Amino acid sequence: MIDRLSGKLVTCDLTEIVVDVNNVGYALTVPMSTFDKLPRVGADVVLHTYLHVREDLLQLYGFADLRERRLFRLLISVSGVGPRLALNVLSSMSVESFCGAVLNGDVKALTRVNGLGKRSGERLVVELREKISEIEPEIALGGSRENTTVTPEMQDAAAALETLGFKSDVARKTVQNLAANLPREEHSAETFIRQALRTLNS
Repeated sequence: MIDRLSGKLVTCDLTEIVVDVNNVGYALTVPMSTFDKLPRVGADVVLHTYLHVREDLLQLYGFADLRERRLFRLLISVSGVGPRLALNVLSSMSVESFCGAVLNGDVKALTRVNGLGKRSGERLVVELREKISEIEPEIALGGSRENTTVTPEMQDAAAALETLGFKSDVARKTVQNLAANLPREEHSAETFIRQALRTLNS
């Protein structure tokens, strides 16, 4: 599995690019959101990748950041959504906008994406609403990127609580409440887990 490429940008043609890694050229398909962040041709570039495998095709996709790749993977996991439509979504909406639309059930916003109809938009809302935390923990916690900071310690604690059997939304909201009330010096995953277990088991 090719997870990441680091090399020089050789060619750049809208959604099709080539990256040279140790004299081997890798052709990648990228969404417009990634294309807009690419450096000039000849410069160093780092891309997170996803290899899509079909019986008749191996297609490598590249993304500027991990959130874009996570969203791409979630999108193609939905019945009726293939890589091309997933790229359209990423090219038409920011990750934050898409996640917000799904959480709010804003099908109208989703159907502005080329190729995404009302029925497909409704399917995305139903199937992805509970998975938004995998991409945007801040939004899933009920905040926004501007007014909520979800630290790695908070994410680790919430993930541990989910592993212990607590529902995702319950675990994340509990950790968020603890973070808001505990002194900053006590913000560790271990403290969050211990305090959350006391709260949830009381």
